[in-house]
Amino acid sequence: MIERNHATLSIRRQCELIGLNRATWYTKPQSETALNLHLMRLIDEQYLRTPFYGYPKMTIVLRRQGYSVNRKRVARLMQKMGLQALVPRPSLSRPASGHKIYPYLLRNLAITHVDQVWSTDITYIPMARGFMYLVAIIDWFSRYVLAWQLSNTLDGTFCLDTLNVALAQRQPEIFNTDQGSQFTAHAFTRRLATAGIRISMDGRGRALDNIFVERLWRTVKYEDIYLKDYPTGTALEGGLQDYFKFYNHARPHQSLAYLTPSEVYNSGQAGNLLLRA
Repeated sequence: MIERNHATLSIRRQCELIGLNRATWYTKPQSETALNLHLMRLIDEQYLRTPFYGYPKMTIVLRRQGYSVNRKRVARLMQKMGLQALVPRPSLSRPASGHKIYPYLLRNLAITHVDQVWSTDITYIPMARGFMYLVAIIDWFSRYVLAWQLSNTLDGTFCLDTLNVALAQRQPEIFNTDQGSQFTAHAFTRRLATAGIRISMDGRGRALDNIFVERLWRTVKYEDIYLKDYPTGTALEGGLQDYFKFYNHARPHQSLAYLTPSEVYNSGQAGNLLLRA
């Protein structure tokens, strides 16, 4: 009923025409063979530990665990997962063709208040019988997750929708992303520019440029995703709703003087907290 590559109608418009909630359509996870899903789970876990591993080293890791895989297969799986080694090298996350790449504005910048810097990223989410992608927007000072959304594709529409949800609440002075096509697309950068928000983009393959989002992914996966092994997209969405509520409002952070992200974000204070990008 819904055509992913319709010649004239976007998925959003197709869902509107048949009265289907687009989020419901997106909760169907992508599938792969059982073995590839297992390999992707192992790659994801290893990537959190060693994000500087590209497909050659990842291949060696899998072979040492007894899996007969070649580099071509591992490279394909990592590309499908949206993973790249965090070292200065050609990126698997390509900028949108013809679109502007903005400079990185956060180097040596003291982060002193909420809504000074927001950032976003996409991560691969393994499931019992498939996988999805998660995008989230986080406030750097408070670590507060302002908005998030799941998708079964890396299409940029779900990133723009998430941005609109966040900006409907408040807005930052600076918004930082990587150079992926979802974030360099004209629709995404135009939304930020028309709101008067300064745009910052990571240097390609730099591990520390978006460090707080990378830490968020590690926390979400080890405290929820890997423990629950969600069987369906609907279950995953419900589980993440509960987890992000816990993360924002109940989970104390040592780096926030043991306050929660919500306490810091809503008060704008965190004791003597001072972050430096």
